[in-house]
Amino acid sequence: MLKPEYVRFDGIILLLITFHFLTACTFYPLLSNVTISPTQITPNADGLADVTRLSYRLSRPANLSIYFIDHQNEPYYFRKERRRSGGDYQVDFSGVIDGSMLPNGSYTWVVEAIADDGETSRQQGTIVIATADTTKPELQGFSVYPKIFTPNQDGIADRVTINYYLTKQAQVTIYLISPLLKGKEIRYPIAEVERDIKPGEPGFHTYDYEGGVDLGADPPPDGLYTIHAEAVDRVGNRTIVTNTLVITEGGVPRADIVSANVDFYNPASGDKIVPLGQTLAFTLTVENFGNVPIRTIGPSSGELYRSDGNFNSKGFYETSGGWRVAIDYEGNPSYAYPYRWAVGNLERLEKRVINGQTFYYLMPGQRQLVTGSIQILDVPAKRDRVNFWAGLIHEQVSIEAFNDYVDPQPIGIGF
Repeated sequence: MLKPEYVRFDGIILLLITFHFLTACTFYPLLSNVTISPTQITPNADGLADVTRLSYRLSRPANLSIYFIDHQNEPYYFRKERRRSGGDYQVDFSGVIDGSMLPNGSYTWVVEAIADDGETSRQQGTIVIATADTTKPELQGFSVYPKIFTPNQDGIADRVTINYYLTKQAQVTIYLISPLLKGKEIRYPIAEVERDIKPGEPGFHTYDYEGGVDLGADPPPDGLYTIHAEAVDRVGNRTIVTNTLVITEGGVPRADIVSANVDFYNPASGDKIVPLGQTLAFTLTVENFGNVPIRTIGPSSGELYRSDGNFNSKGFYETSGGWRVAIDYEGNPSYAYPYRWAVGNLERLEKRVINGQTFYYLMPGQRQLVTGSIQILDVPAKRDRVNFWAGLIHEQVSIEAFNDYVDPQPIGIGF
C-alpha cells in the first residue's frame, strides 16, 4: 500500500509545479521593462549624446517592432516584425533609419510585440532629436570604365577604373557582386589607388581593378556583374551607388614554344654555318594552351631582319600585353631579343577591329608555325661560333621561365 500512496503524492507535486509554471507564463506580461535613455540625443558625431539605448523584456517568443512616429503621424521603422525569443534585450539607436538621419524634432517611440497566439503588447514614449547631422555623403560623378572588361593581359580593357568625388568624410567600400550562383552571390573587393587624398577624405578618388590576373589568379567568371559602392559617414548616413560591368574572355594567358624546339639553319646550305652576308633562318611552333586569346603584333611570320636592325627599325614597337616570338644571341649589346615576330602568319590569326584599330589573336588551343630570318652583316661578339636562342615574350608583362632562353644552339659565323 505504501508504493501507490507515494506515486499519487508525487503526481500531486508534479501537477502543482506544472500549474504554477503555466500560471506564471499566463500572467507575466508579454512585453515589460521597456526603457529608453537618454530621451534626447544630438547625433552629430561629437561624442556627446549621439545614441540612446532602448531596453525591453519579452516573456516568450514574439515578433517585435520598434518604430518612431513624427509630428505628421508618419512611422519610421527601426525594427519591423523581427522574430525574438523570450529574454532581455538592448539596442542602440543613433537616429538613422534605412541609412538616413531623421530630421530634428520630437518623436513618439513605440515598442510592439505580437505573440504566436495573437496577443499584442505595446509601450511608447517620447524622444527628441536635436542638432543632428542629416547631410548624406555623396559619390558625385561616379563612373566605371570600360563597361566591358576583358581581364586577360592582352593590353586592351584589362583594367577597370572607377572614379567619384566624395563630398564629406565617410567610409567608402566598393565591390563587385556576382550573378546569383546556386542562390548565392560572391563579392569581390576593389581597392582604392593610393593618392594624396586619403581614403574616406572629401575629394576625388579612383579605384583600379584587374580581376586578380596580375597575381596569376583566375578572374571572376564571365558574366554581367553589379558594382556596388557604399559611403557611410560618422553618424550612419548611408549612400549607395551601383553600376554594371560585363566580364568576358577573362583568364590567365598561357602559351609556349611547342616542345621547346627551335630549328636554326642557313637556307642556302641547310647547315648551321652562316657566312657574312647570308641569313640565319629559324622555324618553331607556338601553341596557346590557355583559355583566353592572346594578342600579337607584327611583323608577320617570315619577315627578314638585318643583324644591325631590330623590331623598332621595322616600326613594330613594344606594345603592352602583346605576345611575340623573338630571337637573341650571345654578346648582344643592345635590346634583349632584338628580332621579333608575330606568333604566326597574321593572315591566319583571328582579326578584330576595336575602336578603329586592328588586332590579331591566337585563339585557345590554336597552334601556328612561325618562321623568320636574320641577315648576318657582322660577327656578333667577335667570335666565329655564337649561341642563338628563341623566346616567347609577353611584352611589358613577363617572360615565363619556360619561354626564355629556349633551345640555344651554336651557329658558325664567318667570311
